[in-house]
Amino acid sequence: MTKSLFGGNQSGRSKATKERVKTARKRSPQSARWLERQLNDPYVKRAQTDGFRSRAAYKLIELDEKFGFLKGKKAVVDLGMAPGGWTQVVRKRLPGAKVVGIDLLPVNPIDGVEIFEMDFMDDAAPARLSEALGQAPDLVISDMAANTVGHRQTDHLRTMGLVEAAADFAIQTLAEGGDFVSKVFAGGTDTELLAMLKANFETVKHGKPPSSRKGSVELFVVARGRKAQSPGG
Repeated sequence: MTKSLFGGNQSGRSKATKERVKTARKRSPQSARWLERQLNDPYVKRAQTDGFRSRAAYKLIELDEKFGFLKGKKAVVDLGMAPGGWTQVVRKRLPGAKVVGIDLLPVNPIDGVEIFEMDFMDDAAPARLSEALGQAPDLVISDMAANTVGHRQTDHLRTMGLVEAAADFAIQTLAEGGDFVSKVFAGGTDTELLAMLKANFETVKHGKPPSSRKGSVELFVVARGRKAQSPGG
């Protein structure tokens, strides 16, 4: 049993009887392992009960319980929103907030949310998000990650490129005092990016919520309190 960074103990396993998946003729061992993990994941079952589209919703919930960045927010941008679990949490906790989201993948409609099916790395994407929001966001959240190729260093660099793009967008658009929350990979935020965040936010911290799988290399960076921009900066 391991000690959770968020307090308390966590075993990473459900106390319920574990279900096993037989490897069908057309199912690879890898896909069988994934399916077995899904069937035995308590967060997957909880998401189905609570009406969330993905177990990732609990990562945002647990991060907010620790850092409290959702309270009082009025304008939110969700980057890499598919299938919409994080956005659902935002809508439930901030029913009066204006919310826009973007993802390469199609996302089923969410009441009160404007959704863009496009690449955030498209030069036109930031302006479209800002125009749709109609005001400076006070929270930018990002669960973006690059498709993996199986080479750890390459996968890390590709995902960190997305994190850097998300951080730059947040720094350029956030209202004074706004917050930025993003997925990163093991090792935390790269030195250059960390320095950039510390220069533009009052506090920068890392966290790994209990719902993040034990074997996952993901961490989350929480940058709070966007500093006032200097003239021309």
